[in-house]
Amino acid sequence: MSMPDRLGRRLVQLYTGLVLYGASSALLVEAGLGLEPWGVLHQGLAELSGLTIGVVSIVVGAVVLLLWIPLRQRPGLGTVSNVFVVGLAMDGTLALVPDPRTLAVRIPVLVAGILLNGAATGLYISARFGPGPRDGLMTGLHRRTGRSIRLMRTAVEVAVVVTGFLLGGTIGVGTLVYAVSIGPLAQLFLRVFASPAAPGVATGTPERVILRP
Repeated sequence: MSMPDRLGRRLVQLYTGLVLYGASSALLVEAGLGLEPWGVLHQGLAELSGLTIGVVSIVVGAVVLLLWIPLRQRPGLGTVSNVFVVGLAMDGTLALVPDPRTLAVRIPVLVAGILLNGAATGLYISARFGPGPRDGLMTGLHRRTGRSIRLMRTAVEVAVVVTGFLLGGTIGVGTLVYAVSIGPLAQLFLRVFASPAAPGVATGTPERVILRP
C-alpha cells in the first residue's frame, strides 16, 4: 500500500473510531445503568450547567488538554480531533436514538455501548495520530511522577467518578461492567485494527494507558 493510501486509511480509521466512541458513550447514557468514569463527570457537569453532555465533553477535553502543557505532552491530530468529534457525535446520537423505556431494552443498549466503545478505542488508538486528551493525561502523570499508569489512571478516574456522582452523574452496574471489560476489549480491538506507523506522524499513542487495575 502506498503512503498516501496508508495515510488515507489511517485518517478514516481515526475519525470512524472517534465518531463511534461518541456514539457508544451516548448509548451508555441512553441505557441509564451507569456511565464510564469520565461520562459520570460529564453528565454531572451537564446537569449543573444546563449544557448538553456532548458540549461538556468538549469543554472538559479542552481543559484536560491544557493540563498537558506543564506535563510536557505533545498532542497529535488525533488528540485535538478527539476533543471535538467525540462530543459532537455524542450529542448527535442522543438526538437520533429514542430513549429505551424497559430494562429488557436498556440492558442490550448497555452491552452494545460497551462493545462499541471497545471497538472505537481500538480503531482510533491504532490509527496512531496521538492519544486522546484524557489518556495523555495519564501517561503525562506517569512520566512526571514515576508512578505506574494503572495507579495514575485509578487515582484520576476515582476522583472523576466521585466528583461526577456528587454533581448528579449516573453510577450503576454499567459503570462496573465497563471498568472490568473495557481493557480486554480495547486490547483485542487494538490487535484487530493494528495499523503500521507512518514516518513524520505523531505516534506517541500509549496503548498501555487502557490497562485497568
